[in-house]
Amino acid sequence: MQFTEQQKQLINLHYIHPVPYNKFQLLVQENSFLDGMEAYSSDYLKQLLGLSEEKAVRFKEQYMEVSKLPLIDLLQQINCTPIPYFHPDYPEELKQLCDPPAVLYVKGNQSLLKKRLRVGIIGSRKATVYSKKALDFIVPPLVDQKIPIVSGLAAGADTMAHQAAMHFGGDTIGVLGHGFSYMYPKKNERIAQEMAENHLLVTEYPPYIPPAKWTFPMRNRIISGLSSAIVITESVERSGTMITVEHALDHGKEIFAVPGAIDSPLSAGPNKLLDEGAKPLWSGFQIIDLLQ
Repeated sequence: MQFTEQQKQLINLHYIHPVPYNKFQLLVQENSFLDGMEAYSSDYLKQLLGLSEEKAVRFKEQYMEVSKLPLIDLLQQINCTPIPYFHPDYPEELKQLCDPPAVLYVKGNQSLLKKRLRVGIIGSRKATVYSKKALDFIVPPLVDQKIPIVSGLAAGADTMAHQAAMHFGGDTIGVLGHGFSYMYPKKNERIAQEMAENHLLVTEYPPYIPPAKWTFPMRNRIISGLSSAIVITESVERSGTMITVEHALDHGKEIFAVPGAIDSPLSAGPNKLLDEGAKPLWSGFQIIDLLQ
C-alpha cells in the first residue's frame, strides 16, 4: 500500500494522539498537507488540538520522536496496515459519522472493506443457545450472497456471529475496542488469529492502546458504520448493543430484531425494538430482500 506524505503525517499524529478525525479538523483546516509540524509551538498545538498545556508539550516531544521512525514499516512488521482518513482505501461509509476514525488499523483481508453490503450482528455477552439457533437461520443466506458479517468479537452473541460466518463458509469482520497488542476477551485469541489470517480485524486504536471501559462504546459506532443493516439477537433493554442500534438509527440503517420469549430478560432489548418499529427477523432472506 502506498501513502502520500499527508497520509503518513496523519498516521504519525494519530499514533501519538489516538482520537477521532474531527479532533484534527482545526489542524487540517490550518495546514491541509500537515507539513512543517515540527515548527509548531506547543501553545499553537494546544489551540489547534484542544490540549492542556502539559499535554501539548508532551505531544510536541512525542511527535519529534515518532516522525523520525519508519512507523508504517514497523506496523507492517506485525502485519498491521494503517488506513488513514485521506486514503482511497478508507471506507466511505465511516466518513458519514460525526466522529470518524482518523486512522483504521487492519489485519487480514482488506477487500472486505470494499464490499457493497455488510451485515452487523450483535447481542448480549451472555447470549444463550437461542442466539446460536437463530444464527443458523440468518447467516447461511447472507453467506450465499457473499455478504460479510460484522461484529465486535466480544463474548456471547458477537463470537457466535463470527463463528457462524466461518462455519458456513463466509467472511467476517471483527471490530476491536483496543489495539492489536491486546486481546479482549482473552479466550478469543484463537478466533482472532484465524480472523487476522483469513478474514479481517479492524480497530481505530494503535497497537499499544489497551481495552478500557470507554473504548468499547466508541467501537460500536464503527460496527454500525460498516454495516448496511444491524441484527440484534438477544439483549437486555439497556446495553452496549443498544448504543450500536442508536448509532445505526442515526444513520438510517435497517434494524432487524429476533423476537424472543417474553419471560427472558435477554429478549427485552429485541422485543422493545420490535415495538418501536424494528423488523422482526427469522431468516437471512428477509435481509437480502430488503437490501437488494
